Amino acid sequence: MAASAAMIVAGACISTASAQDAHQDSQVAPPPSNSLSLVNQIQAMRDQMQQMQGQIEELQHQLRQMQQTGKDQYIDLDSRIGKLEHAQPATSASAPAPVAAASVTTASASAAPKAPPPAEPASSADQAAAQADFDAAFKSLRAGNYVDSARGFRAFIDKYPDSTLAPNAYYWLGSSYQVTQNYKPALAAFETLLRKYPDDSKVPEAQLRVADCEIALKEFAAARATLQAVINAHPGTSLEKRARDRMNDIPPSAGAK
Repeated sequence: MAASAAMIVAGACISTASAQDAHQDSQVAPPPSNSLSLVNQIQAMRDQMQQMQGQIEELQHQLRQMQQTGKDQYIDLDSRIGKLEHAQPATSASAPAPVAAASVTTASASAAPKAPPPAEPASSADQAAAQADFDAAFKSLRAGNYVDSARGFRAFIDKYPDSTLAPNAYYWLGSSYQVTQNYKPALAAFETLLRKYPDDSKVPEAQLRVADCEIALKEFAAARATLQAVINAHPGTSLEKRARDRMNDIPPSAGAK
């Protein structure tokens, strides 16, 4: 009988232990719904990371395009070097009148208005020095050292305000500022060129650069007026086409700022 009692007790213990294990298993195992929620959260985070990565790649692409656009604006420099670096003052306009002109009658001579005395031409040494300073600033520009080129052209203008290279210096000073996104000083340089040298060959290009700066500064009404002036002045030319292309960069509904 003792043996039977022992067997009964052992069976009861086994049953009790099995019940406890089953109860513990029911508490440890997480509900299937919680696992699914966690998987969904992880997937959502992955989707967000992929979207952010796509946005980063798009921004990098836009940055590369902006950098390339800035470089493309200076690709044509080599074709302009002859005009920019070797411009020389015309001497025929300031040449003194020949002595034979004294044969005119006294009445005609007294009636004719007196011309202002011609400006004293710069010496060869001065011209060479001015050319060397211009070349140094232009070399910095071509090398992409835009801060140095801006300083060089600014110093050139201050030192040689009456040089025949001054219009080009103003143009490339503005370009040096523009490519580094210093639009206000760039705009000031281009506008000075237009005001002081309205007949210079650089004026049409400078007008387009003025419009570029005005667009960058969100001065859209002024930019439209500038571009329309180019279109009106150069119909049927590449300048008109370029001005119309720049018109597309102005938001249609943008007002003056």
